[in-house]
Amino acid sequence: MRIHVVDHPLVAHKLSTLRDRRTDSPTFRRLADELVTLLAYEATRQVRVDPVAISTPVSETTGVKLSYPRPLVVPILRAGLGMLDGMVRLLPTAEVGFLGMIRNEDTLEPSTYATRMPDDLSGRQAYVLDPMLATGGTLIAATKLLLERGALDVTAICLLAAPEGVAVMQDAFKDTQAQVTVVTASIDERLNEHGYIVPGLGDAGDRLYGTAG
Repeated sequence: MRIHVVDHPLVAHKLSTLRDRRTDSPTFRRLADELVTLLAYEATRQVRVDPVAISTPVSETTGVKLSYPRPLVVPILRAGLGMLDGMVRLLPTAEVGFLGMIRNEDTLEPSTYATRMPDDLSGRQAYVLDPMLATGGTLIAATKLLLERGALDVTAICLLAAPEGVAVMQDAFKDTQAQVTVVTASIDERLNEHGYIVPGLGDAGDRLYGTAG
């Protein structure tokens, strides 16, 4: 498994504002959208393309187009929905699947309550959208589901990651033949006793949709 922390001043700037507890939900949504697009730019460096003949106003040349089958973008509900627009802005022809998962706040284990994606993902590149890589349980379950359906290249895009989550992801996929990558804006200090990232930015879903408290 590969971990890529995007080191860019604009990424750090937007993330700092997201962390601020004074940032309201509309601003949080806009900045999360912008940050995802920046992360997606890095995450799609290895997206597969094929050559295509094109005619410019001056001459014939060869360009590229996304390979078929198209990449699959999978936001994990609900917070991952807040990352979808920023991703498909960069990959407008990608297909979109949905995966509903929830974490038990007592056991910290994930459970799946909805799956809307193709049964056969053979040869597909998949991009999973989840704001937080905290304990790692949700992303591991989502990635395993995609691999079981035939995907050979899965990239998770997260706003933040905890070192504990990175470690369990690396252990879970250390022997896999598939390419598994995590792209994030930051690896923070640690998890607290409730499984939240420290310093983090709070509950991403609550802050995206204004449902805190």
